[in-house]
Amino acid sequence: MNVETGARARSFAKMGLALGIGAMGGGLFWVLDMPLPWMTGSLSAVAIVAATKGPVEAPNRLRNLMIAVLGVMIGSAFTPGIVSQAANWIPSILLLLGFTMVMIVVLGAGLRRFFGFGPVEAYCSAAPGGFSEMVIIGGELGGDERAISLIHSIRITITILAIPAWYRLFYGFKSVGTGALGEFGDLSGPDALILIACGIFGYFLARLIRIPFAILSGPMFMSAAAHLGGLTSAFPPGVLIALAQVIIGATVGCRFTGITLGDVFGIVKSAVVMAVAMLGGAVVFALLTSELTGLPFQGLMLAFSPGGVTEMNLIAVALNIDPAMVATHHLLRLGFLILFAPFTMKWLVTRDRLRSHP
Repeated sequence: MNVETGARARSFAKMGLALGIGAMGGGLFWVLDMPLPWMTGSLSAVAIVAATKGPVEAPNRLRNLMIAVLGVMIGSAFTPGIVSQAANWIPSILLLLGFTMVMIVVLGAGLRRFFGFGPVEAYCSAAPGGFSEMVIIGGELGGDERAISLIHSIRITITILAIPAWYRLFYGFKSVGTGALGEFGDLSGPDALILIACGIFGYFLARLIRIPFAILSGPMFMSAAAHLGGLTSAFPPGVLIALAQVIIGATVGCRFTGITLGDVFGIVKSAVVMAVAMLGGAVVFALLTSELTGLPFQGLMLAFSPGGVTEMNLIAVALNIDPAMVATHHLLRLGFLILFAPFTMKWLVTRDRLRSHP
């Protein structure tokens, strides 16, 4: 066995361990009847092992496969009735983009003033979305990528754990069982082939025309077209959605690998304050938007929540809360961040540096 083969085997073993721990954590949370058990349990268990230097590694390729499955699942929610409502989402989308900019400016200033962050770390950490994009932009502007990454990891983790608990506590929502989402036996051969084709061709087409977050948006749009066109009315089996929760939860948990006590005490306090402030802002803006547009608060809260695109859409599917609307809002926010965040961040950082050194 050469060095490369040995390293690959160790990597697979670490990923397998992460998935095994994630599955056990998810199973425990399911037995305890916790909110969104397969994702929150997987995340919690793997995060504990990762933070204590356990030999776990993020299963990123499997995560991408599950994101494509999730995209196909969300696309199946686009019925003619849903599409006819899409025009009603325009005001809420505009308010969401406004909320995004308010969070970046206000919370970025707060990180500068109260926690002593540099301008790059402050503003790149204050975005309520776009984890990878903010880390990349921060690095290009000379910021501390580790600090930005850790704050976003904690933001996403707190949101993933808090949102299902919120819906369980205040609205009585529970995750729909895998049987309610359909079983493998319910899926015919032709339907299965159509759904697989939606995932594969949707991804490559979205990459070809450079649509943001192609791994989710491509399969989603292709699946939506297939369902709206009457090619199929099927959707992925529920067991795949539960598996997606375990894999995505384990991937997020692995982000806590190598965290030191210095990281914990130096950054976690500010990250928790940021996450709570973002969730509070999401509640306020979702309530305001619901009053102005008449759209249901439950769906808007998920649409405005500062979690990752994948994680929030998975929660929408698992809780059966308007996945089409939630996905549309999150994808447009991500596109907005990808297009405008680099210019906005550079302007904010330059402005702050000029003020500090006139």
